Amino acid sequence: MTEISAAALRGAVDLSSLRGPATQAAAPAQTSAADGGGGVVVDVTDASFGEILELSRTVPVVVDLWAEWCGPCKQLSPIIEKVTRELNGRVVLAKVDVDANPQIAQAFRAQSIPMVVALLGGQPVPMFTGAVPEEQVREVFGKLLEVAAQNGVTGSVPTGDAEQPAEEPEEQPLPPLHAEAYAAIEAGDYARAIDAYQRALAENPRDVDAKAGLGQVRLLDRVQGLDLQQVREAAAAAPLDLEAQFRVADLDLAGGHVDDAFSRLLELFSAVDAEQRTPVRERLIELFELVGPADARVASARTRLASLLF
Repeated sequence: MTEISAAALRGAVDLSSLRGPATQAAAPAQTSAADGGGGVVVDVTDASFGEILELSRTVPVVVDLWAEWCGPCKQLSPIIEKVTRELNGRVVLAKVDVDANPQIAQAFRAQSIPMVVALLGGQPVPMFTGAVPEEQVREVFGKLLEVAAQNGVTGSVPTGDAEQPAEEPEEQPLPPLHAEAYAAIEAGDYARAIDAYQRALAENPRDVDAKAGLGQVRLLDRVQGLDLQQVREAAAAAPLDLEAQFRVADLDLAGGHVDDAFSRLLELFSAVDAEQRTPVRERLIELFELVGPADARVASARTRLASLLF
């Protein structure tokens, strides 16, 4: 289980730049944070983060650093939200889109996402990085509450349940192959998840969810167990080795360094011979689909790729 210490990051991460005006009062900040998210789950921006820091003086706050293109984030975030809601206001979850809020990401020195950090009394406390199973999430949250109690942070916020309808609409069950893939991902069996998504696409080639899931789990499978420093050293020693460069690009994308991943592969594309260009282009297109066609970084990289093709 991840060890939580209230002093673990003290002095290592400086959040003072995110506090906002010193005249902000604690009570209005807490009300704003709670109401803005409809209870215990709130979306936080660079501008509003000062309120969350103030709130953490009375209620433990869990900060979820995520991005829309991040596959592991989409697996972890629903688990964190579920566990947070079950605690009935004893913990607040602050969700931070790192692409839209770079100041927060920089303050926490987020090298990869998903990254989950707690705030107790305005001080950051590490929880975990990367997708983890629900059992581990529950254990870490339990430890967080213990440390919070030791430091006198034992308040709570309204859950907003009174505003919820009496009966929630039933969630539609996942298609069988999607459910099989999700269970495999939860178990860390990426090969089985890939196989399930491939079978789903064989049954329905227009299954966009299966296509997206397949791309995300393939990335997870490729980066599993890689050491970033070793991978970078290997790529620097062999600048024209496709697999070595692909590994760095995968790790960059998984860590949120989207432009770096695209630039590396575009430079590789321009440097290799015609025969090697095909797999580089295919890997670029795969990463484009993972990030999403609406992303401005994808549009820019596609334009650069087109200029190199013609």
